[in-house]
Amino acid sequence: MQERPLLGESPELQAVLRAAQLVAKADCPVLVLGESGTGKEELARMLHRLSPRADGPFIAVNCGALPSELAESELFGHRRGAFTGADRDHPGFVGAAEGGTLFLDEIGDLPLSLQPKLLRFLESGERQPLGDAHSRSANVRVLAATHRDLHEASDQGHFRRDLFYRLHVVPLELPPLRLRGRDALLLADHFLKELADNYQTDPPRLNPQARRALLEHRWPGNVRELRHLCERLVLLLPGQFLGPENLGLKAAPWSRKGPEDRLVQLPAQGLEFEALEHDLLRQAMVQARGCKAQAARLLGLSRNTLLYRLKKHAIDC
Repeated sequence: MQERPLLGESPELQAVLRAAQLVAKADCPVLVLGESGTGKEELARMLHRLSPRADGPFIAVNCGALPSELAESELFGHRRGAFTGADRDHPGFVGAAEGGTLFLDEIGDLPLSLQPKLLRFLESGERQPLGDAHSRSANVRVLAATHRDLHEASDQGHFRRDLFYRLHVVPLELPPLRLRGRDALLLADHFLKELADNYQTDPPRLNPQARRALLEHRWPGNVRELRHLCERLVLLLPGQFLGPENLGLKAAPWSRKGPEDRLVQLPAQGLEFEALEHDLLRQAMVQARGCKAQAARLLGLSRNTLLYRLKKHAIDC
């Protein structure tokens, strides 16, 4: 896979990238959090590239795509004859990542039956292929990613709490595109040029109204959605000067609302935003009776973002 750098100038993204540079040279697990399409695999590849393991393999595994009956063999390998159809030794993803990095994408979808074996591997540094009587040492760094709230999943019994804490040594949460300010414009310009070069055509250009539409869109699919939009524009409208009507985006809800429909009415004299955020956080925690997962849902935040903001405002919970 061709590596795509994480581009953006927003403080929210830059804070994550600075933290990633600090932990890249350590050999501890990193849990990459964020909504679908925010660039979790790109961040994992960056961590690998900046690590002492950069010359080793980077093996990416989609945990949700592992067939439950073969998941252990796929991950840890097997010996010839271990089961019907095992006609040769197989190193598994862990063996293939020897000397490098194993990236477990969508770790929240890992079969529950395999989670104790992954925990044992993380704690011992050893893997035991199916059909092998002996464990083998493994020199592998593990990175994991998920868009799910693993705290809530562990509360519901869908994810082992001890495995969560073992993976959660260093959490890095990528912000959604809607919270990254003008990064949508920077990325759109980059993608339009890159994709036009790939297809050997002229990139479309966006008029001011189209650029405003990009800033107002909520981007539920995040950077992936924006890239796909840019690819569609390059293929269908090469070299053209585009307005918002060419983008096919739904109008932002707040752009249609009159004063009577606004969620919050900004006072004429203005307000202190930090005080408003502090008040909303306290209200959410009271309404959720201290349950952070529920408070995060009430505010439309991930649990990690809620924890960061609670700490920022010194709200004791």
